Amino acid sequence: MQGHEIKVTFQPSGRSVYVLPNTLLLEAAGRAGIILDTPCGGNGTCGKCRVRLADAPADPTPASIGQLAPEQVAEGYRLACSTFVDAPLVVEVPAESTFESRQQILTADSGTEIKIAPLVHKRSFALTPPSSSDPRSDLSRLQDTLGDIAVSPDQVRLIPAFLRANAWQGTAVLSNHHLVALEPGDTTAHGYGVAVDLGTTTVVGKLFDLVSGHQCGLASQINPQVAYGDDVISRIMHTRDSADGLAELQRSAIDCLNAIIQDLISQADIDVHEIYEIVLAGNSTMQQLLCGYDSSALGEVPFVQVFEEAQILSASHLGIRANVAAEVYVFPQIGSFVGGDTVAGILAARLDRWDEPVLFVDIGTNGEIVLASGDQLLATSAAAGPAFEGARIRQGMRAAAGAIEKVIIREDVEINVIGDVPPAGLCGTALIDAAADLLRAGIIDETGRILPADEVPETVSDALRQRLVTVGDETRFMLASAEESAGGEGIFLWQRDVRELQLATGAVRAGIQIMMRRAGIEPESLHRVLLAGAFGNFIRRSNARRIGLLPQIAGDKIRFIGNAASLGAKLVLLSEEERAYATQLRERAEHIDLSLDAEFQMEFGMAMIFPTSDFDACDD
Repeated sequence: MQGHEIKVTFQPSGRSVYVLPNTLLLEAAGRAGIILDTPCGGNGTCGKCRVRLADAPADPTPASIGQLAPEQVAEGYRLACSTFVDAPLVVEVPAESTFESRQQILTADSGTEIKIAPLVHKRSFALTPPSSSDPRSDLSRLQDTLGDIAVSPDQVRLIPAFLRANAWQGTAVLSNHHLVALEPGDTTAHGYGVAVDLGTTTVVGKLFDLVSGHQCGLASQINPQVAYGDDVISRIMHTRDSADGLAELQRSAIDCLNAIIQDLISQADIDVHEIYEIVLAGNSTMQQLLCGYDSSALGEVPFVQVFEEAQILSASHLGIRANVAAEVYVFPQIGSFVGGDTVAGILAARLDRWDEPVLFVDIGTNGEIVLASGDQLLATSAAAGPAFEGARIRQGMRAAAGAIEKVIIREDVEINVIGDVPPAGLCGTALIDAAADLLRAGIIDETGRILPADEVPETVSDALRQRLVTVGDETRFMLASAEESAGGEGIFLWQRDVRELQLATGAVRAGIQIMMRRAGIEPESLHRVLLAGAFGNFIRRSNARRIGLLPQIAGDKIRFIGNAASLGAKLVLLSEEERAYATQLRERAEHIDLSLDAEFQMEFGMAMIFPTSDFDACDD
């Protein structure tokens, strides 16, 4: 049954979510796309996830009292990791409480590690006009003032008219010691760039002021390439099977980017010509399709990518709306399906700088896995498929209004629906929740079979038994009745859904096992497991462990780090040093191709079986 849901609004973003009573505020924030900093793993011992409850704050928990100053508690501050939602809330999130604040880019004189120093920058100039005593050329006059810069023939053609029309004054737009544009007046206070996470399912764009580093806009869309298939293999096959396939997919991605850019400039009230650079991170297929590169070789063993080093392309040549001289930086790629989004994630997480073994997992249609241990930086990709995003699930749907996104099964079923509306289907997080709790109840066995009512343990309640529907030799489990649902038909977890989940989970689990074996470490040696990506933000740690998706380690070792690809793109956009760092990380990473690993099929087969025991179901 659908539980009574409570609205929680987060400021200053204005994002709202509906959650079940007794949901941790930390989880509610994650569902709103706000990743709070939890170095202690949400155990209430670091005090970093501090938020302020604007109205009628809940009574402080012992953790809040122990970690916050008395005056902060009196002002309504609480720790999100130990505060439960039991009434509608308006929550103020300080910037320093977010995970992203750890990599906050500040002004150059702040003395912090990361400084705003984008590759694209502006310099104003005022030149002395030519005279009989100083007949230097226009170009040398400009270069003598701006320094040793390269100027293309296209720009040289524009210089004479520009200088004479603007009294020998203006602003030069520079990128990597190249002149890319001349602008009248002093425009050094204005200049923007866009950081893009080009995902298989969703595309996220953020607009940044290149001078201050402030975020000025956020926009996202479903990737329109889904019309050509839910996963990258489907899209690769489209480029192979259709003469116009590559052009269609490239145009689809570019149209999406242009729509996002239009949304961003509308939010910031700026002109599109004020965008001077676009930094883009995506998986190998998405990046290569955007560039217009033939990705056919990624559709067959040994899965060869087109490029490894970062690509710099002209936005205007691609058809992306921006300044006529704007460039598109496409992240470097590690190997086969370990693409630029993984490099961006490694960069954002500073994965090479941890003193103890750390596992990075980005779960989507592909599962990218990186293991940092000692001097090793191992990276691989597991073909998880689109099950985690609701595709190939009989009544699955993406995480949108009407999707069941949380399931709790005890004596009966309680569900949480996005938007607090009647349920229309279930998304990936609900799939994991339902399978995990049915495993705990003994309704699903370790092989993944949903048991009929006459085979389940005696401890299973009558309410749960009545939800089991057997037709022939197959049983399904009802999550919402026809009367409760939006479409007038019951919403079930079907046997095929469990099989799809086993395939997706098994691929990721087998990849993790092989990586740890290569590094010579056991799960208990892991210092942290960092979950990245939009989907990774929402899964419950105990349930992910119960189905075998994550290693059997303590929950406080598992941390959510948000959209790491987007954060990595931001860092590269705003800092030339970060761009060089990304290149170094790509060069250091060792690619492990699971398709060529002799042990993978055996590991995959073993990983299809659910774990026989529950590590700990109460540490989310």
